[in-house]
Amino acid sequence: MDKIKKIDLKYIHIALIIIGIIFISLSAFHTGLWFDESYSVGMAGHSFKDIWTIGKNDVHPILYYWILHVLNLIFGNNILVYRLFSVVCIAILGIIGYTHIRKDFSPKVGIMFSFLVYFFPVNIVYSSEIRMYSLSMLLVTLTFIYAYRIYRKINNQNEAGKITENNKLKHTVNWIIFVICSLTAAYTHYYALLASALINLWLMIILITDSVKNKKISSDLKIFIISAIIQIALYLPWILSIIIQMAQSNSGFWIQIHFPNTLIELFTFPFTGNLTDSNLNYVNVPVALVWSSAVTIYMIYLYAKDIRKTKSEKRIIKIAMKPAIIAISLFLLVPIGACIASIIIGTPIIYARYLLCPMGILIFFLAYTMQVKGIKSINVIICITSLLLSLYININLIKTNYDKSNTEPIEYISQDIEPGDIILFNNEGSGFVVAVNFQENKAYFYDEQHWNVEKAYKAFGENFNTVYDLDWLENYEGRIWAINSEGYHIVEKAQEKCNINIIKQEMFNTEYKGYKYSISLIEINE
Repeated sequence: MDKIKKIDLKYIHIALIIIGIIFISLSAFHTGLWFDESYSVGMAGHSFKDIWTIGKNDVHPILYYWILHVLNLIFGNNILVYRLFSVVCIAILGIIGYTHIRKDFSPKVGIMFSFLVYFFPVNIVYSSEIRMYSLSMLLVTLTFIYAYRIYRKINNQNEAGKITENNKLKHTVNWIIFVICSLTAAYTHYYALLASALINLWLMIILITDSVKNKKISSDLKIFIISAIIQIALYLPWILSIIIQMAQSNSGFWIQIHFPNTLIELFTFPFTGNLTDSNLNYVNVPVALVWSSAVTIYMIYLYAKDIRKTKSEKRIIKIAMKPAIIAISLFLLVPIGACIASIIIGTPIIYARYLLCPMGILIFFLAYTMQVKGIKSINVIICITSLLLSLYININLIKTNYDKSNTEPIEYISQDIEPGDIILFNNEGSGFVVAVNFQENKAYFYDEQHWNVEKAYKAFGENFNTVYDLDWLENYEGRIWAINSEGYHIVEKAQEKCNINIIKQEMFNTEYKGYKYSISLIEINE
């Protein structure tokens, strides 16, 4: 009977993974872009060397862009392929629930993990973004899983007294994968670097404690020292880039701290993907607060109810819950570490969206706690609510992402654009989206606010230029596509410099990210 149940759980888990992958893919088959995604697309067209050089001036490491470049070499500059790569990362994360979590902990924890990966609101919102968040989430989670496997082997060896040759081989493989995932996570996002560093620090403390307890340096501590040296050595080339980026950040970094919005975002984002400064909340702030509070209170209750237990009972519970306790501790240390780093460097680097990097660790904590300590009826309610919220979000995403308005601005330009035309825009996302879609034409970014981003914006290609005034228009002859998000600011500025002829002009409101396009085709009169 138990064997039948185990077989049934396997099939249920596999079915869940298939349904989950289909679910997160439903809204991904579109070519709409917003500014951050246009930057990723622009970077994908550069060589590995150029991505490294340009990346020194960006606010993120370069591994994700390198991967996009590989996809570019294979499939060409294909927006859909870039987007589906992010979906694949989340798909693999859910599969880990079957291949790793199920084996390491229990089938039920594995199923819950996969369920939350595919049907947790925050993942639905960001699963198909052409950004590095899905990849960083996957790599950080794998770093945690393999670190815990190493930790568990240490405990098992202490209890058993020896380890078999087969287990030695597995243990070596675990170390290799741990180092690879840890290093690649660090090269994907700085919050992933922070999460990876914290996991390494935790593992180091465990290994040192074990060596002190046994009064000799363990082989695992020696391996860790070697692995740490390897990771640091391979990350050293990027350290200079971090220093440069910090120096640039001190002069007008875009992240701002606003109370209470920032606190609300940090609290609600891991559960809903909600950002209070956005007008595109698929889960509005009140619902996000209620849902986040409900899950948080439930988790607190599950741990607080053991207060009245005896010491021996508490000890047993603590041992049983150790994986979850370690996971939530590491997750919470990431934003705490970001706060400390912000104070040290004197620049805020606290941004709710970056919590996507360690999100897999939080999902593991929830899955493990719900299955090991949870109340079945409340678990069901949590899962149903999460599913309904995710369904609501996905329906909105499908409507938004596939709306015909999204393609209208690009189609409007495509009708009349000529090889010699240039594209002129200021610091509004819609202009960058147009530039990326027409990379054969020269694009001019009018940096009125002097954001000091000229080097970073080389990501948009050889035909991309940054200008700080429009005086050059006085000697320009030819046609210009002037792009604004609202109004015709560029056209008005151009009229102050020279006589222009407006050939055509139209405004578009797209559903994808709520982007607006005010497009003017103008010609300079002599």
